[in-house]
Amino acid sequence: MSDTAFPMVDVLAVRALPGHVLELRFSTGEEGRFSLADLVASDAPMVRPLKDETEFARVFLELGNPVWPHGFDLDAIALYMDMRDRGLLRRPAA
Repeated sequence: MSDTAFPMVDVLAVRALPGHVLELRFSTGEEGRFSLADLVASDAPMVRPLKDETEFARVFLELGNPVWPHGFDLDAIALYMDMRDRGLLRRPAA
């Protein structure tokens, strides 16, 4: 797949880690960690509830995207492309 390809991927597993970090596993088999610390620090209304680590930890998957109970969500494809382009993805050891 070229770097400009628009991959059709879903998040298959998500886990919240301390410091507003998500551990993600994608349908490609790749996984990695993604920090939302800068986004949460922006104090935008939809991310304000995520300042509370307990609320941040309530992340779940809906239709292959990370979502929080108050309605904030992240797009799996955008996450994947950003993480891929920044070299944050790895294949798990077999």
